[in-house]
Amino acid sequence: MESWFTSKCGLSLLSSFQKGLQLLTNPTTTIKSSKSSSNVNVGSGKKMFNGNNGIGGGGDGEEDGFDFSAPPPFKIADIRAAIPKHCWVKDPLKSLSYVLRDLIIVFLLAFIATYFDNVVLWALYWAAQGTMFWAIFVLGHDCGHGSFSDSPKLNSFVGLCLHSFILVPYHGWRISHRTHHQNHGHVENDESWHPLTEKVYKELPDKSRKMRFSVPFPLFAYPAYLWHRSPGKTGSHFNPNSDLFHPNERKEVIVSTICWLLMAALLVVASCVFGPIQILKLYSVPYWIFVMWLDFVTYLHHHGYDRKLPWYRGKEWSYLRGGLTTVDRDYGWINNIHHDIGTHVIHHLFPQIPHYHLVEAVSLLVSI
Repeated sequence: MESWFTSKCGLSLLSSFQKGLQLLTNPTTTIKSSKSSSNVNVGSGKKMFNGNNGIGGGGDGEEDGFDFSAPPPFKIADIRAAIPKHCWVKDPLKSLSYVLRDLIIVFLLAFIATYFDNVVLWALYWAAQGTMFWAIFVLGHDCGHGSFSDSPKLNSFVGLCLHSFILVPYHGWRISHRTHHQNHGHVENDESWHPLTEKVYKELPDKSRKMRFSVPFPLFAYPAYLWHRSPGKTGSHFNPNSDLFHPNERKEVIVSTICWLLMAALLVVASCVFGPIQILKLYSVPYWIFVMWLDFVTYLHHHGYDRKLPWYRGKEWSYLRGGLTTVDRDYGWINNIHHDIGTHVIHHLFPQIPHYHLVEAVSLLVSI
C-alpha cells in the first residue's frame, strides 16, 4: 500500500487541495534518532494553534520550529480544553439524517443508471456510487468510534447494517481500527498503513511485494487486508479466534462475519435473479471504486511524503506524538460527501467528536 503511485502521484494529484486545515507543514531537517544510528526524517511546522487560523494557521507566515524529535510543548489536555463543549455533543437524529441522505442518494443513483441504461451514464454512476459507498463506510466508521451517538446499541446496529452492505465485517474491523488509533504513528504496533521494517520487507514473498508496491495493486489491497491483515501480522477480521480479538469480543466478531456472509449470499441470489452482469454494473464496480477511495484516502492521512513525517518506536512514541503525525487533507467539495474525514488530525486525537463538529472544533481552537 505504500507505493510509488500513492506517495508521488497521489500527493501530486491533491496538491491543489492543500489549502485546508493542516497540522504539519513542509519538511526542513533530518536528524539522528536517539535510539539508533538510522536517520529519522522530521519536519518543522508552524505554530500548532493560532487563534485566527486553527491548526497549522500561522497567519503571518512565520514559522516557529516544531521539533518532531522532542515531545510536543503542550499536552493533549491543553488541546481538549480548547475545544468548545458543544463540539463533543452527539446528536443521534442528526447522525441518522446523514445515513438517510446517503442511502437515498445510493438508491437514486442506482435507479437513474438502470432506467436510462446508457454507457456514459454507467461510467458516471460507477464513480458516483463508489464515492457514496465510501461515504457509507465513513458513517459506519463513526459508529465504530462511538461518535455516532451515545447509545452503544444504536451504534452497533447502524454500523453493522452500513458496513455489511459494503462487505466490511463491522465488529472485526471496528476492533482492529481501535488498535490503529491506540497505536497511530508507531512503527511496530500500528495496525495498518505503517512503513515496513527492512526485516519484514525482505521476508515478504515476491507475490506480496508485487501486490503491495506495484501499480495499481495497492489501491485494491483492502479486501486482502481484511482476510490476512498487514505484512508481518497474523489473523483475520473474520476469524473470532484471531489474536486481533479478546475472548469477550468473539461473539460480536461472529455476528459481523455472519452479516457479511448474508450480504455476500444476497449478492449471489441477486446475480441469479437479475443476471451477473447487472449486479456487476450496479454493485461490484462501485465496490472497487470504494476500495480505491479507502486505500487512497487512508494512505494520504497517514503518510506525508511531502512533509517527511516521522514514525516512532519504543519510548519515543506517545499517543499525542503519534496523533500529530497524521495529516489533514482538503478534498474540496467532496469534504461534505465523505463527512469531513479529511479533518483527520483532530479526529485521531479525539475520535469521540462527531464528524459534523470536526471542522468547527479545529477552527475554534485557541493559541496554546
